[in-house]
Amino acid sequence: MEFPTAAPPTLLGVTSYLLSLNGKAARERVTTRLAGRGLRLWHMAVLAALVDFGPHAQRDLSVRLSVDPSDMAKVIDQLTTAGHVARARDGADRRRVLVTVTGSGRDLLARLVDEATAVDEIVLADLTAAERGQLHALLLRVFTAARAPGVASRS
Repeated sequence: MEFPTAAPPTLLGVTSYLLSLNGKAARERVTTRLAGRGLRLWHMAVLAALVDFGPHAQRDLSVRLSVDPSDMAKVIDQLTTAGHVARARDGADRRRVLVTVTGSGRDLLARLVDEATAVDEIVLADLTAAERGQLHALLLRVFTAARAPGVASRS
């Protein structure tokens, strides 16, 4: 008898299905590692956005990361309480409050990226370094193309 959780061969011929399964498995591993630190993927995403793109208004972070504004408020509150981000009035528009990453937040992000990279090593263990690089490049290309203007209308 086959293993009861084996995927149907028909679906294994569908690339988007394979991407979904592998993405879910990788996400679960990263989530488990972050949970050990009392964090979630959104904490990592907020820190990465602030490090990579600079200070943001909370609403702008919600849009950039596709996170519900009320969920974003909770994540930022948690990061603020822990000292990883700070809120300050925008010098150009005193009505706006900007979220900025602190030194502690930068350090934490580096550790979280290390955790995610360790998951990459596990998930991609059967691939050579060249294959990993090729997979990453192809996934990045698909990711970029999927977000290009007019893509939503291609369905």
